[in-house]
Amino acid sequence: MADTNRKNGSVVAIITMMFIYAMISFVTNLAAPVGVIWKNQPELMGSNFLGMMGNMMNFLAYLFMGIPAGKMLVKFGYKKTAMVAIAVGFVGVLIQFLSGFPSGITGFVVYLLGAFICGFSVCMLNTVVNPMLNLLGGGGNRGNQLNLIGGTFNSLAGTLTPMLVGALIGTVTKDTSMSDINLVLFIAMAVFACAFVILSFIPIADPEMGKATVNTVFEHSPWAFRHCTLGVIGIFVYVGVEIGVPGTLNFYISDVSDKGAGGLIANAAAVGGFVAGTYWLLMLVGRFVAGFIADKVSSRVMMIAVSSVAIILMVIAMLSSKTITTTMPVFTGTSFTMVTVPISALLLVLCGLCTSIMWASIFNLATEGLGKYTAAASGLFMMMVVGGGILPLLQNFIADKTGYMISYIVPLLALIYLLYYALLGCKNVNKDIPV
Repeated sequence: MADTNRKNGSVVAIITMMFIYAMISFVTNLAAPVGVIWKNQPELMGSNFLGMMGNMMNFLAYLFMGIPAGKMLVKFGYKKTAMVAIAVGFVGVLIQFLSGFPSGITGFVVYLLGAFICGFSVCMLNTVVNPMLNLLGGGGNRGNQLNLIGGTFNSLAGTLTPMLVGALIGTVTKDTSMSDINLVLFIAMAVFACAFVILSFIPIADPEMGKATVNTVFEHSPWAFRHCTLGVIGIFVYVGVEIGVPGTLNFYISDVSDKGAGGLIANAAAVGGFVAGTYWLLMLVGRFVAGFIADKVSSRVMMIAVSSVAIILMVIAMLSSKTITTTMPVFTGTSFTMVTVPISALLLVLCGLCTSIMWASIFNLATEGLGKYTAAASGLFMMMVVGGGILPLLQNFIADKTGYMISYIVPLLALIYLLYYALLGCKNVNKDIPV
């Protein structure tokens, strides 16, 4: 009977973590399509750099909250940490909603504050989800499998968010404002409120974290493990790729100037949202499929394969002219429709299949063999998610100065590093350290 109750408790815990995984993506993926609105305000003068600032603020919060979130996890446990995170997320979205009332730069600053607070929320939620699923799965390939399945729900929310925003705003003009996407913000607040109530009634027993407490002093730290240190860097560059590829692509397709592709496309902002959403849909597909094979194929093999393919796709996309077009199916939220886009857009969307398995695989490889240092390492990983703000910001600074396709040199270099990590950097050469 005890074993049955323990198994049922694990199932409830896993389902809850899957739901939280979806919430993380829903909030995070608001930033890029909302950035399309803000960058077209007269005060921001069409700057891609400023349009990506909301995304930057969202991920900047990870740098400040990564370590504290890890300490909260050790001191208060999974459930309390998750509930605090959900409450903070509600406040962050509420502030973003309020940013639609002041005009000009004042409203933009209020929006950035809301995005920053939402970043604290998703950082804490990420800190809960990843180690818990890894531990519930017993580590190894099974732990990676659960994280990949959770990533499927994450990608589903990521798919729908830019599509919904794009459909609501259609073609962006200087008169488009945050009030045009109030429906999305109301949904986000309702999701947070419902999640808080539901989670308060669900019993979640914290999995065994070893003998660590918040005051435990270890002989070493996660930094002592070479494969963990390189994995932390891998998380930094990976999140930059994951966010930068579709975010900048959305800007590119929505841009009706000579620099962008929007002048060739009707309802450019809506199509941009649909294309970006299709990228996230392919991440969903990739994670769903990988979830069935992850217990048979190692994380390292998957990382080598997808990094290599993504590099090839991105190089071809960068060398392609926007006048070379193709038709591609995009998911509109309820069905697929064919749209004409530059062939580079199709190639970049296909990168979603490659990036789909990277987070779980890097996390799995970097924490393998860490034992009691896993919780501390999780905090470090959360800090490095700031790469999802820094790299896309750098990418769009380059886009402003040169061009959209040239800016993809940033995620390309990141993918080359990830290939190196999969080939050589992930090997644990510190097995003599007691864990």
